[in-house]
Amino acid sequence: MMIRKIYVLLLLLPIGAFAQNLKVTELQCEHKQNPLGIESAMPKLSWQLLSNQHNTMQTAYRILVADEISKLKNNEGNVWDSKKVISPASLQIVYRGKPMQAAKTYYWKVMIWDNHKNVSDWSSIASWQMGLLAKTDWAGAKWIAYNKLPDSSAIVPFYHGKGPKKLGMANDVLPLMRKSFTVHDQLKKATLYICGLGHFELSLNGKKTSDHFLDPGWTKYDKQALYVPFDVTNELQSGKNTIGVMLGNGFYFIPRDKRYRKLTGAFGYPKMICRLVMEYQDGHIENILSDNSWKTAPGPITFTSIYAGEDYDANLEQTGWNTNNFDDNKWHNVITVDGTPMLNAQMADPLKIMEEFAPQHKNKISTGAWVYDLGQNFSGIPQLIVQGKKGDTIKIIPSELINADGSANQKASGGPHYYKYVLKGGGTETWHPQFSYYGFKYLQVEGAVPQNETNANQLPVIVDIKGLHTRNAAATIGKFTCSNELFNRTFKLIDWAMKSNMASVFTDCPHREKLGWIEEAHLVGSSLRYNYDIAGLARKCINDMRISQTEDGLIPEIAPEYVKFDEPFRDSPEWGSNAVILPWYVYQWYGDREVLTENYDMIKRYLAYLDKKTDGHLLYQGLGDWFDLGPKPPGVSQLTPKGITASSIYYYDLNIAVKIAQLLGKQADAASYKKLSAEVKQAYNNKFFNAQTKEYGTGSQAANAMSVYAGLVDPQYKTAVVNNIVKDIRDRGNSLTAGDIGYRYLLRVLDDEGRSDVIYDMNSRSDKPGYGYQLAHGATALTESWAALPEVSNNHFMLGHLMEWFYSGLAGIRPAEGSIAFNRIEIRPEVVGDVTSASASYQSPYGKISSSWKKDTRGFELSVGIPPNTTSIVYLPVNKSTAIKINGQNISNEKDVKLIGYQDGKTMLKIGSGNYTFNTK
Repeated sequence: MMIRKIYVLLLLLPIGAFAQNLKVTELQCEHKQNPLGIESAMPKLSWQLLSNQHNTMQTAYRILVADEISKLKNNEGNVWDSKKVISPASLQIVYRGKPMQAAKTYYWKVMIWDNHKNVSDWSSIASWQMGLLAKTDWAGAKWIAYNKLPDSSAIVPFYHGKGPKKLGMANDVLPLMRKSFTVHDQLKKATLYICGLGHFELSLNGKKTSDHFLDPGWTKYDKQALYVPFDVTNELQSGKNTIGVMLGNGFYFIPRDKRYRKLTGAFGYPKMICRLVMEYQDGHIENILSDNSWKTAPGPITFTSIYAGEDYDANLEQTGWNTNNFDDNKWHNVITVDGTPMLNAQMADPLKIMEEFAPQHKNKISTGAWVYDLGQNFSGIPQLIVQGKKGDTIKIIPSELINADGSANQKASGGPHYYKYVLKGGGTETWHPQFSYYGFKYLQVEGAVPQNETNANQLPVIVDIKGLHTRNAAATIGKFTCSNELFNRTFKLIDWAMKSNMASVFTDCPHREKLGWIEEAHLVGSSLRYNYDIAGLARKCINDMRISQTEDGLIPEIAPEYVKFDEPFRDSPEWGSNAVILPWYVYQWYGDREVLTENYDMIKRYLAYLDKKTDGHLLYQGLGDWFDLGPKPPGVSQLTPKGITASSIYYYDLNIAVKIAQLLGKQADAASYKKLSAEVKQAYNNKFFNAQTKEYGTGSQAANAMSVYAGLVDPQYKTAVVNNIVKDIRDRGNSLTAGDIGYRYLLRVLDDEGRSDVIYDMNSRSDKPGYGYQLAHGATALTESWAALPEVSNNHFMLGHLMEWFYSGLAGIRPAEGSIAFNRIEIRPEVVGDVTSASASYQSPYGKISSSWKKDTRGFELSVGIPPNTTSIVYLPVNKSTAIKINGQNISNEKDVKLIGYQDGKTMLKIGSGNYTFNTK
């Protein structure tokens, strides 16, 4: 009887009770958790598995999607029920349900089966909300502005520099806008869709709506602008409410005065469009739209420029302007203006204030100004807390470097750039810029005195000052550390340049230019992807290229292309090829096939453009190996012929195009690209390869490395060419010469060919130009030049290629050949030099991959973590005769590990998901 009762009880238990070993987590729609603003008609869904069993693989899944959370809780997928699908796929599953509706929220969950016969419980419920899919979805909202720039005053494209003198000075009104409205009882959900150009700051009932900075991301405004959706359900109250919007310039309008500007241009004066959608419990919808009923007035920001800084007069503040009780009778109505042709949701992460820096020390210079050293060069803004009299004015000058007299040095970072604050008096005042930023380590403050310092002239008192680091809020998904302190410092050096140049584009520098020089996204892209989740930002970069592509197919070197630079700063294949390479890398790293289909036409048009530019199948235009180390000051390539860098990248493009075309079922295109690539290879080797010396061109590091990496070297010569690369480095005392383009490929070839010892020797020193040299000369962020020259940018991430090797080489986390989103992994640590330990982890789309090793007199130990639904080959740096233990057991006793062979002095083991510790003696 007891046995029967137990049996009945077991039958009553949910299936999940038997599947505690298997869970579903990290649900994402279009690379984001619970996103707003989805515009895909068939959104892509992804999830991760959690299992405490080794070798776990998904065998099937079932997805439910509903338009009411209550239905989903009852396991009713009234929008889509995929039923049980026999498939290991857990990434980018295409939604196949009912048509999506604009602005509507959908709820979903998933359950899975695995190869151990486990069945998971249903996952937690996730959601996505659709964006505004067509112009009609804005429900009649108008673009509104304080005033309109005359068409004759628009400057598009921009001028490089100050432009013609006839332009004269120009500033604009930075307006405030407000609208009061009523919310009735039983509000269910409220979403505000807004675009403010160049940038906006949104508030509801007197409180800033989000922690975003410089929304929306900058784009080519004559073709596209981005809107940002906000869930404001909890910020609205029953009864009267007020929306407040403050507008700034960004790249939409660049004021003209005596301050610095890299570019001169004007799309228009600031403007805004918004739609507030309020859904009530009874199902009816109310809209609050931007129209000419809104009120506007000038704000307290009197000047703002993306290049020159910002001025704020606190005496112009209108207290409570964005609250319900404010009297706006003296404000006038907005005007309606024309909009931008295309509005899309901002899907890249927003910029935010991510970190704060307090001064390390301060110094009074001869002019009476005070200079604060914040200890780190970073992108951001100052924040000032001050007390003083009404009308007192404080000026803050940020800088990366200081002059010999201790004053701020903006010679190489673009100056004058400064911030001015006019006090209103009457107490402590806190302020920071809202629509501009800079790269700096120092803050020079004029017109004020630090607290507790002598103040004979009764100047305002600086109660506190700090630096606020702003960047794209892409999540940090990688970690690295090792026993070599120089490498740890180098990691931090590169990381700060990366963080400082992740805005809404991948900028070259956070001060002088702030432009999206596109070569960085593919050359330093892997280094970025190991550290940060840049799926959204990478797609933004690709969209910017597609929109900036010219009619004849050219991809310019910057995107968005605000200015048409003179050659060779517009048409360099090493830059433009990002249009081919980055979509492919996004597919390889994230499994995003849609990015290939969406951009295939861009890729084809660019390759057709390059084909027309060839001379005998080879290309010779552009910048070449920018900023390589030659006898002259850095700039265009000195050591490597441009024909080599441009043509090898072209060949690399063609081979990627073959793979993309095959993947998309475009076999005729694949055959055409394959034929053309063979012709390019033959022409390249006929022109540049020296069969006697086994070198390409001048035999530079970049020339030989790019030839090897692109696959241009015939197999019988490959070893000799690699040996020549090593010989050149050794002959130079283990010094590097390759620049922006060549150094990434130099590192990849050495890593791939098992020569990480050479990488170590090049980069574990401080006496020759390189990372260690920059650190020895005081750099706290990667600089534009290997030699940390003061006359160029000192916060530039284009040379950050070594970061990739820290993960792929030293720690050994690599995607296997042909893997997608790290579904097949290699763990291949390189034990080199004096490094006795290294540890890294990477949050792949499938889950966390980790590798941690150490060596001492007792032997070598490697700990590895492999996520479910993936497999891995582990390369242990020991030979065939070495005894190996796995999780304390002899390898022969471990059924979850398979010995598959030996290669180049390493033992190869195949493993599935789980955590493993390998010990050798």
